[in-house]
Amino acid sequence: MIYSHFGTKFTRPNGITQLMEDLGNAKNSNNPNIVMLGGGNPAQIPQINQIFINELNTLISADKMSHVFGSYDGPTGNDEFRVALATQLNNAFNWPITAENIALGNGSQANFFVLFNMLAGKMADGSTKRILFPLAPEYIGYADQGLSDDMFVAIKPHIAILDTGNNAKQFKYIIDFEAVENTLETDNSINALCVSRPTNPTGNVITDEEVQRLDALAQKYNIPLIIDNAYGDPFPGCIYTQASLTWNTNIILCMSLSKLGLPGLRTGIVLANRDMIQAIGRINGAMVLSPNAMGPSLVTRLINNNELLPLCKNTVLPYYQQKAQVAVSLFNDIFANSSVYLHKLEGAFFMWLWLKDTHLTSEDVYQQLKAQDIYIIPGHNFFIGIEDSWEHKHQCIRINYATDEATLKKGLKSIKALL
Repeated sequence: MIYSHFGTKFTRPNGITQLMEDLGNAKNSNNPNIVMLGGGNPAQIPQINQIFINELNTLISADKMSHVFGSYDGPTGNDEFRVALATQLNNAFNWPITAENIALGNGSQANFFVLFNMLAGKMADGSTKRILFPLAPEYIGYADQGLSDDMFVAIKPHIAILDTGNNAKQFKYIIDFEAVENTLETDNSINALCVSRPTNPTGNVITDEEVQRLDALAQKYNIPLIIDNAYGDPFPGCIYTQASLTWNTNIILCMSLSKLGLPGLRTGIVLANRDMIQAIGRINGAMVLSPNAMGPSLVTRLINNNELLPLCKNTVLPYYQQKAQVAVSLFNDIFANSSVYLHKLEGAFFMWLWLKDTHLTSEDVYQQLKAQDIYIIPGHNFFIGIEDSWEHKHQCIRINYATDEATLKKGLKSIKALL
């Protein structure tokens, strides 16, 4: 079979496919001893699951399922949900938005494919544009989204070693704004900034001041700032530090229902200026006709009755925050007096370990653990746009701690035993 450039690019091995294949293989395995710490799956929170089951039963009782299953929505997604969400965001944050500022897609992954290829690659005027990640590492799923090669540029972070007051070590990545500004000043191919908040894979939450500086730079160079808010406020709200949500017509804010507990229903949300939303709708129409309606239909009543945000604040956030506290406690016990560092947990549900001064690369650790049916994610795939020769790139691993304590403890001890 001879493939096109598109076919060749998207059928070759890549980090995100490896992650999802591991997740699928583990899910379908009959081995009860598998330790799955590698996927991005949210936890199964019993109270949240029951609420969604109740909403499904309500739709069935109201005889609305035939409409959900049997009718296309418009290309920007379910109108009832978009109106409800716009109203909710206006009330919560005093933003001047309407449903025309919101578009849906079949998951965040699909939305980023559209956004990145709208804003970067070969342009209509013959030029080539790229996306700048101001803080590496970044989400592994971005890496292979571009239809063109060399679509992404990333800035190495400052690495701040933190004083934890105990024998276990922590660190935090900080944006190198001087390098960001120099890149924007000297590289006219940059056509958008993109940052996740909280950051997948590290759990980093850039500060309000950093968001404001990035927004000011984006506006100065007349490019959009894309903020991936899949783990942030207002839902699912997995942020454990002070952070304010901001939006203006130059910001493209991306949200998701996945981490709320509906990953299988693939509902990604884009909040942007109306021209951008109209463009996304036209691409949706060409690619998929209409986004999935099931996810929006399950949460619209919760939004309209002002139940969703309290649910996130009072149930989802405490659940993950307690998981984070357990993860830090286990790390402190298992890796005390070692050369392994933990990135400060500020949000999401990932541990990012820096295996400093080890003889193994992150890929070595991944392969050796996989042979023991223990799944983590090697970190080098997250350093998109960073040269392969940087040693730090091959010293980090990502762990999903949204699991039970015994499983996480077993995985962390197995990592320690390799080092």
